[in-house]
Amino acid sequence: MVRRIATALAVAWLMVGGCLSPDPVRAEIAVTDLDGHRVVLEQPARRILIADGRFLMALALIHPDPVSLLVAWPHDIDHIGPATYARFRAHAPEIADLAKVSTGARVQSVERIVASDPDLVIVSAHGHLADSQRRAIEQAGIPVLTLDFFIHPLRNLAPSLRILGQVTGQEDRAEAFLAFRRAHMDAIADRLTGEDVTRPSVFLEPHAGYTEDCCNSVGAGNIGEYIAFAGGENIGAAVIEGARGTLNLEYVISRAPEVYIATGGPHMEGHDGVVCGLGYQAVRVRQSLARVVARPGIAQLPAVRNERAYGLSHQLLNSPLDILALEMLAKAIHPERFQALDPEATKQTISDRFLPIQLDGAYWGGLAPGQLTMTSD
Repeated sequence: MVRRIATALAVAWLMVGGCLSPDPVRAEIAVTDLDGHRVVLEQPARRILIADGRFLMALALIHPDPVSLLVAWPHDIDHIGPATYARFRAHAPEIADLAKVSTGARVQSVERIVASDPDLVIVSAHGHLADSQRRAIEQAGIPVLTLDFFIHPLRNLAPSLRILGQVTGQEDRAEAFLAFRRAHMDAIADRLTGEDVTRPSVFLEPHAGYTEDCCNSVGAGNIGEYIAFAGGENIGAAVIEGARGTLNLEYVISRAPEVYIATGGPHMEGHDGVVCGLGYQAVRVRQSLARVVARPGIAQLPAVRNERAYGLSHQLLNSPLDILALEMLAKAIHPERFQALDPEATKQTISDRFLPIQLDGAYWGGLAPGQLTMTSD
């Protein structure tokens, strides 16, 4: 009897001791990335190397202190904008001292990556690592994760952000933002149903004015997916193979686009392009857009003559902030159907609910004051 009691006490002690162990066994995290590779982590990543600075904004949407997760990044400030970088630096000064790696996966130095001692390397699908690079990094015991916010954003952005939430232990925050994005996308789609919906022709010119040549544009993928979702007919889709390419000016004129969109941002300062984004005032957007559309050939387009020409921040693309670009495009392409849509309110909600920084500034604008603002139905 005494022996049985002693045995029971010993078992109970082992059970309690196991429960109180300061280092409980963690379940591993296993995901399949956008290249189809299985990536396994023993615990949420805390020393991440990102091969594109734009991943910083994605991390910021799902983590209250995204810089604390980083061990290295490209310091490619133009990809996020100097004012945005300054805002992140004010929030987390250590961002300036993080190890620097190259921008884009294919130009990465494997030795520099390994020397940074990350517990996870994140690369973009549109500039993914060569197989030999990936193998070398993985042989050093460092997992590599490929995400896609660029090639097929409408199909791949949600699973990419969901995976990012899983590998950082921020699943709930990732799902909350994705639900927000999905609800706003559904609201756009609902307004574009019915047999009476037309598809105005749209000419979108990325980084317009960066060079004297005309005309950079987009195909069916990438930004072209946004144009189609927002109810427009992308004039580049018929002739550009892939996500982006060049259109002949004569072709653009022959298509007589009803809507013109020029993307730009802080990187267009000094290049006679559209400047917009964090810290910019609406009047600067209008002034820079007016210069862009005054170019020979562009000035004669129906979209410009009818004041249906707009500027859009390129920093909203290749990013989960693409919902702001979608709402702006919907208002530009179908102003009569989206009078009550308020992208500015959406931007403010994202800043308040999801980000550690504020997105104050004009990220889009038209030729006339008040365009793209909300009016009552």
